Amino acid sequence: MNYKKIFFGMTCIVALSGVLGCSKQTNNQNIVKKHVTEIPMILTVDPTTGKKNEEDMILAFNEKYEGIYHMDVQWVLQTEEEYRTNLKRLNVTDELPAIITDLRLLPSFYQLLVKEQRIEDLSPYINSDPEWKQMIEPTVLEACTEPDGRIYLSPLSTAVFSCSGVFWNEQLFAQAGIEHFPDTWEEFWDCCDVLQRNGITPLALHTEGTAWAPMLLATAELADDQEGAEFMEKLYPDSYQNHCGLHLASTLKELFLYTTEDAMYADFDVSYRNFVSGKAAMVPNGYWMLDQIPEDMQQKVRFAPFPGNKLISSPETFGWAIVSSYSEEVKKGAVEFLKFRTAFNQKQKKDFLEGTMEENSPMLNDYIDAYTGNPQIVPNYQVKWNSGLQEETLGECIPKLVKDQMTEEDFVRRADESAKRFQEER
Repeated sequence: MNYKKIFFGMTCIVALSGVLGCSKQTNNQNIVKKHVTEIPMILTVDPTTGKKNEEDMILAFNEKYEGIYHMDVQWVLQTEEEYRTNLKRLNVTDELPAIITDLRLLPSFYQLLVKEQRIEDLSPYINSDPEWKQMIEPTVLEACTEPDGRIYLSPLSTAVFSCSGVFWNEQLFAQAGIEHFPDTWEEFWDCCDVLQRNGITPLALHTEGTAWAPMLLATAELADDQEGAEFMEKLYPDSYQNHCGLHLASTLKELFLYTTEDAMYADFDVSYRNFVSGKAAMVPNGYWMLDQIPEDMQQKVRFAPFPGNKLISSPETFGWAIVSSYSEEVKKGAVEFLKFRTAFNQKQKKDFLEGTMEENSPMLNDYIDAYTGNPQIVPNYQVKWNSGLQEETLGECIPKLVKDQMTEEDFVRRADESAKRFQEER
């Protein structure tokens, strides 16, 4: 037997197999590179619940577009405020993800990105796609459209999930002999007094971040008359040294007479814990908190519009933007994802409003009743007022106002200073 020939033949087979194997591996790699477009983005993990925000939608998109597009999500355990601060840093280092979420909650940063052409104008995509445009409620599309017709914030389908009101503990109310949530602001203040007299802390509040909880209450109360409602419609007011500004300051100060001892220098997560632990009877927040109420509290918690049948909502706060510096391939995939998000949201609305009322929790049915009950919609201050006022002035000045270290006049003067700085920076 010629062992040399056999050895040579086997060597060739092994070598050929290696070549074919390498070729197959290379081809597979080329297929991946050619067909799967990775779209980077950052989403938060709720610090209070550990839930990955928007996870269901991300999984649904990645499944539908498997082998074509893939949302490459970095999940970060951050508060919304921390996430927004991080966006500014990433912009400086040119490391922004391809899709930016909830950008409109940073008014001056949003304007900066528009001015520097850092985000895409989506109006050509939406206006040329009748299917996409038809999915969007007209009021939502209008809210996301700039005066010149450009659209930098891809809209959700509906405003139904963007509303804020008051979550209240029915059991604590009953302990104080209160049968229903107050219908007027006069009744609201009386309700706070009754709860407090019965040893129950009325409100879960905080001062850090943009002072979300107290500002929801104070701006809803401000909009209870025509002058205040018109003030809340203004974009970037140039002065708060007026009746509306002083009224707002007075309301903020009064609210903190009815809250917990740890409300100062705390963020919303403290307010949330105080409410779900039963330490406070009310906390203002939006639809998204429905999923954050612990199971053992589901039957105790109710939802109500603010007194005077008001809900706070600005659907543009939920608009997502595409960063212009990415390749056309990534931006094309990002557009496809944003259209998918609109459709996903439209289905959510249909399932939500057509669900079986008997199977819903009381607070979920409350929310549906509030949304469909012809409420007065008050714009969210976070999209109307400058970022400096929200992120710096409020956190610094509200504690001083509450502790009598600052007067209402001082408070609105500081607000004006922030407005002046904002105009200068623009």
